Amino acid sequence: MSNTGLAPEPFDINQRGPKKPVYEKIPAVKGTMVRHRTTGTVGKIIGYNPQRVTIRDTNGREQVFPPSPGAFSVGGKTVTLVTPPKGPAKSAGVTASGSVANPKAKARVARASRILVEGIHDAALVEKVWGDDLRIEGVVVEPLHGADDLAGVVAEFKPGKDRRLGILLDHLITGTKETYIAKTVNDPNVLITGHPYVDVWQAVRPQAIGIDVWPVIPKGTDWKTGVCKEFGFTGKPGELWPMILGRVESYRDLEPAMVGAVEQLIDFITA
Repeated sequence: MSNTGLAPEPFDINQRGPKKPVYEKIPAVKGTMVRHRTTGTVGKIIGYNPQRVTIRDTNGREQVFPPSPGAFSVGGKTVTLVTPPKGPAKSAGVTASGSVANPKAKARVARASRILVEGIHDAALVEKVWGDDLRIEGVVVEPLHGADDLAGVVAEFKPGKDRRLGILLDHLITGTKETYIAKTVNDPNVLITGHPYVDVWQAVRPQAIGIDVWPVIPKGTDWKTGVCKEFGFTGKPGELWPMILGRVESYRDLEPAMVGAVEQLIDFITA
């Protein structure tokens, strides 16, 4: 069975063995974007004490979790949340992905592991929001330029324990071609996630570009071409994308399904 969707990852904070993992301690500053690793819940911190951390998820719901060691990830890195500093000190800056910014951090040498996305627009969007985190973690994002031969791409990559592969697919819902393609891959060192939208453009919240909803394009019509027509845009579809991407400032401008899918891939690659 292939690793698809946003199912919770196995996680045991009480791992047995002579040496338990040590995670970086991150102050639980309000507004920091985090991912609860057991449930996959993504949201920003709105409250903290040593017994509980409260986050508001990407659907606006408040959820409470114990701040156990390694229970959360920030910007794809597994961390332990700790009490933030008291007083009127300036809040820590955050990256576009909502993780705590570290201006002194240097880019890491690229890992053998990779994240693959379907096309250059997907890659540009991931870079726009998660680029700072990916550089620090040494994670490279590459476009597939189509996923029809996904099994062949995976076989050529030769995944392994220290050579993991994360794959982000468009339109990954029951009954689609992408779901069938995902099932052709069965490797514990490969994780496939995705969003439900026909094209990654739809992963941008419509309000971010000044519309109420994305237009419905009839079947049989190229989706991007149809969108351009609905918008009254006479140029090529590729010329409209930079305008859409320019409206994206952070994860808040993306749909929750997209945020969760990318965060899960980064967790998997950097584990």
